[in-house]
Amino acid sequence: MIKINLISEGRAAVRGAAAPGAAAAETSSDLNNQLMIGLMVIGLLAAGGYWFMKKSARDAMFEQVDAKQVEAQSLEKIIQEVEQFKTRKAQLEERIALINDLKKNQKVPVRVMDRISQDLPDLLWLDRMVLAGTQITLEGRALNPNAVAIFTDNLKQDPLFTEPNLSKVELQGTNVYTFAMTFSFREVTDQPAPEEGAPADPAVATGA
Repeated sequence: MIKINLISEGRAAVRGAAAPGAAAAETSSDLNNQLMIGLMVIGLLAAGGYWFMKKSARDAMFEQVDAKQVEAQSLEKIIQEVEQFKTRKAQLEERIALINDLKKNQKVPVRVMDRISQDLPDLLWLDRMVLAGTQITLEGRALNPNAVAIFTDNLKQDPLFTEPNLSKVELQGTNVYTFAMTFSFREVTDQPAPEEGAPADPAVATGA
């Protein structure tokens, strides 16, 4: 006699029918997990790319700042050198001007004394000469008043000087006359040496 267990076979049939649904659910869960992982990977890549882009921009900005600082330091050094050059130039110009003034001041007394000595007549000599600016004050002695008159006329005819003002002629002692006079010299300029036979001063040639 053959016995068939219908209950066991029914359970097996139910189990066999439920298997395809479970497999489909498991497959869907795997897809969801993969999708989530993919989205996470994409998000990480996007975040990494954004961070790299920002870092590159920041590094470039820092490099520009460093370059500007180096350029500013270089320009500051150049500016300091320029300022030092200007200071040295100003000091040099002051020294040159001072030297020129000293040379000019040295030339004037020498030339004035030389011309006065040329205008001195016989029997007259100088005791004192004061040069203040362009004004000259002379004090001296002569053996006769005619010598004082000749000296005054010589200065008057000299183109380097203005007309003298004879302020004093006094007899001291028996034959000695003291005198005092003031006059000015005209601007002394460097002139080329006159040719042989030509007057020493252009003003002489023009009758000044």
